[in-house]
Amino acid sequence: MALFHSNFFSETLGMQCQAEVIVPQVTSDRNIGAASIESKTLWPCVWLLHGLSDDHTIWTRRTSIERYAEERGLAVVMPNAHRSFYTDMAHGENYYRFLTVELPEIMRSFFPLSPRREDNAVVGLSMGGYGAAKWTLDRPQDLIAGVSLSGVLDIKQRITSLHQETEETSLRRKTMRLVLDDKVPEQAPENLFRLLDARATDQNCPPLRVCCGTEDFLYEDNITFRDYAASLQLPIDYHEGPGDHNWAYWDQEIVPALDWLLEQGLGK
Repeated sequence: MALFHSNFFSETLGMQCQAEVIVPQVTSDRNIGAASIESKTLWPCVWLLHGLSDDHTIWTRRTSIERYAEERGLAVVMPNAHRSFYTDMAHGENYYRFLTVELPEIMRSFFPLSPRREDNAVVGLSMGGYGAAKWTLDRPQDLIAGVSLSGVLDIKQRITSLHQETEETSLRRKTMRLVLDDKVPEQAPENLFRLLDARATDQNCPPLRVCCGTEDFLYEDNITFRDYAASLQLPIDYHEGPGDHNWAYWDQEIVPALDWLLEQGLGK
């Protein structure tokens, strides 16, 4: 595998941006300890999203994502989205357009990444889980499937919980004011439940895997999202088990998440 530290200019955001990029490398058995990779002209890609307090480097620092991707012949793009919630912010820049439209175009101009829907999937944790679910549900033409790990899936409930201002939540509440003006409109795409409504009769809606630890402070929000999707008979693959809102859980769950994406047809 090859790891690239990418710095580039975004026309959408009007500033320099960063992304970590992992691309498979076809090597001989002299590359001791590395997986054997079959040569491809264009690589299937996982768009891997960070959480609220992290950046584009966090997945490579906290997990063995490079090894996991190598074993499966996948490219991985990990962009920096700051504290944007991957939205077109109420008081900020258009990070959702950056993520879903401009970033894929830029990365494909730099690296041999396939533009086919069947070769693209998204995974995110916490804030990134919200971004992954939103992208999967809002732009089904882009992705074969998506995965949310400990995702902020009921963002309206999160804003409500921040109304009691404390020192601990003040920064988060400030973030939500910038992102959504401290409220979530009923219409899509900010409200994931409205996106679920929009996909209720869509036969081409990509499958979405939702995972959350039972000790996670977002557990009840994930249950609410799961149950609402089930009421609409949408293809949510829900998993829960022991775990908190931490890297021990996310490093554990990213492996079956990648395997699940392959089962959905990623790269076929």
